[in-house]
Amino acid sequence: MKKLNLFLALSLMGLCLVTLPAHSADDVRYWMKIKATDKFTRSIVADSGVSIEAVREDFVGATGTLTELQSLQKKNLVEVSFQIAADKDFPKKDLEYKNYARLTKAMQDLQSAYPHLVKMSSIGKSVEGRDIWVLRISGQLAKADQLPAVIYMGGHHAREHLSVETPLRIWTNILDRYAKGDARVRGLIDSRDIHLIPAVNPDGLEYDVASGEYQMWRKNRSSSGNGIFGVDLNRNYDWGWGTGGSSSNPDSDTYMGPKAFSEPETRAIRDYVNAHVNITTLLSFHTFSELILYPWGGSYDHIAIARDKAVHETMAKKMAEWNHYTAEQSSDLYIASGDTTDWSYGVHRIISFTFELDPADAWGGAGFYPGAGVISPVVEKNTEPVLYLLEYCDNPYRVIDQFQTLPVNP
Repeated sequence: MKKLNLFLALSLMGLCLVTLPAHSADDVRYWMKIKATDKFTRSIVADSGVSIEAVREDFVGATGTLTELQSLQKKNLVEVSFQIAADKDFPKKDLEYKNYARLTKAMQDLQSAYPHLVKMSSIGKSVEGRDIWVLRISGQLAKADQLPAVIYMGGHHAREHLSVETPLRIWTNILDRYAKGDARVRGLIDSRDIHLIPAVNPDGLEYDVASGEYQMWRKNRSSSGNGIFGVDLNRNYDWGWGTGGSSSNPDSDTYMGPKAFSEPETRAIRDYVNAHVNITTLLSFHTFSELILYPWGGSYDHIAIARDKAVHETMAKKMAEWNHYTAEQSSDLYIASGDTTDWSYGVHRIISFTFELDPADAWGGAGFYPGAGVISPVVEKNTEPVLYLLEYCDNPYRVIDQFQTLPVNP
């Protein structure tokens, strides 16, 4: 997030002072295979306090606490036991957002529903070994590398769940429009190569909701030692890395990492973009502040190439007509080096934007956790900007030169 007013700063300071709920050893549950050949032994097992979930001829399966497990172990009744992973999910009021499992399933469902249009794959593994999923969408998947391409991504920062949900839902809706015969959508998808990476930081996403209560977590889950975790992935790219607006302190929310591209997640993005040279346009979703940002973020200087500067400014202002966000150069807010769009434009000359989604500020306690009610309106007002970038990715300079559409490979 870029915009940080006084109220938000004070709010976040207050949140940092809140003690997160403590969890005792007996809050953890274990699965046990317990020797029990008759009803009498099963009754002894039941009396221990465990919940018997399955009964077989010579054993039962049960769940229980560590204390209950240890009690049965002393009786030499436990054959196998293991800890049950806690459900990693949102508070009940926000279950419309997707944890990693539901996100994966939703992406798989899109591939199953549109096998001729959608291909799901992994671009790499996170620190904790989760796949970083991408959906590649095109009416010509076999020839997609020959088509003009745009990449949309979200979830660099763990607590910014709306940035994951928004691009996935936008593309779910657009594919539905394709299936229903929308001529504009069909023309675009059939002539473009679309890359969608909803969750760059799957470990952080999971950690932020692991207890059923939000943790205000921002970074990934890389260990710096001494119980300190996390690198800010949006400060870890190598264009201007470490030159301002990021921290060298591993405890900081904006810790830039020990070196540029130190994290598997940012390396995965780097390698994926490097491998797809047809990508001309990039949009990275974040929250919050209702902004459309473009390079540079790590410098107060403007983009030196006049045409490139004009393209960014023109496209940002046009998209703001639809989502009513404020369009501006990223560093007009403050310096932040090592971010995605500085890298993608600086290294590849990709026309690059960051959307800071709703809400506008933290008034009312919304901020990073605005509730499920904002999802639909945010999706609706950002769909046209997504299609606009797709339309012009064949040649973004058309927005200032009024060129005709360049030929697309049949």
